[in-house]
Amino acid sequence: MTASRLIVDGLNCAPITREQMQRTLKGGVTAVNLTSVRPPHDFNTAMSDLARTIAMIEANADIATIPRTVADIEQAKRDGKLAFILGAQNSVLVEEDVELLRILARIGFRILQPTYMELNRFGGGVLAKGGDPGLTDNGRRWVELMNELRMLIDLSHVGYKTAADVLALSKRPVIFSHSNARMLCDSLRNIPDDLIKAAARTGGTVGATLWPPMVRHDQRPTVDDWAAQIAYMVDLVGVEHVAFGSDLSENRYSSDAEWQKSFGPRGIYPEVTAVLGPWFVFESRLSVGFQSMAETPNLVGALEKRGFSEDSIDKIMGGNLMRVYREVWGA
Repeated sequence: MTASRLIVDGLNCAPITREQMQRTLKGGVTAVNLTSVRPPHDFNTAMSDLARTIAMIEANADIATIPRTVADIEQAKRDGKLAFILGAQNSVLVEEDVELLRILARIGFRILQPTYMELNRFGGGVLAKGGDPGLTDNGRRWVELMNELRMLIDLSHVGYKTAADVLALSKRPVIFSHSNARMLCDSLRNIPDDLIKAAARTGGTVGATLWPPMVRHDQRPTVDDWAAQIAYMVDLVGVEHVAFGSDLSENRYSSDAEWQKSFGPRGIYPEVTAVLGPWFVFESRLSVGFQSMAETPNLVGALEKRGFSEDSIDKIMGGNLMRVYREVWGA
């Protein structure tokens, strides 16, 4: 791996501990879009959750930092620190009053999704009961404020109609931080080609993920299967619009029972997780070759194996997201 390469993980949801930070840095990663508050949460609950997250990062200030700008991420690279971009995978925390986005922007939030899997006041998630109604009036105000406040819109987990509405309305680039091509893996969490193209037209990116239910169903996926997703999307929209979003929940589950209650085959979203083959069990719940952020060099190796140039790998593994961050954040 080129030492000068700046790697950005477009979505990471692993518990943050010093050991996790060290593993991530060992993998050559400089920045992660951290799921810094976890649903379900109202604004007050989310702020308590966020306070604990910030405290953990500040307690490890010798190896970690919270960036507000692209320059901050670049400085973290020079300092050998891990930059935790504050984000959330649902805007339900501002559902009661969308103007609360102004507070999130002030305290350093940089990336938000309008919805998660379900329906909320902004629009539909990809598993919304009764279907996805599209962006609501509150949702349109959410998009306008996100643009005004220069916060990056992420559409992973968002229903196809709501996502299309957001992409048509946004005046700034929009990303799918961790979404694969449905043409290659028929998961409800993956996205069709028209949404990949629409994100690219905004100037945004789609981040290929390694979470097995979104990579391959018939057998346990490998980093080569992930690289195939990258290659497909590069052919579809060009290398400038493809990125990396691990969606890695490393060390989150201590037992099979705990995993099953969450994202195992008998968990909260069986429409996504119960359709895999019998290989999808606790011991093999992660993709071969990427079970820890320390193994991030394996992803670079898989891209090299597919014939990608060093310049293209630089863009996919971080450069494209840095470009989008700079354009949206304005610094």
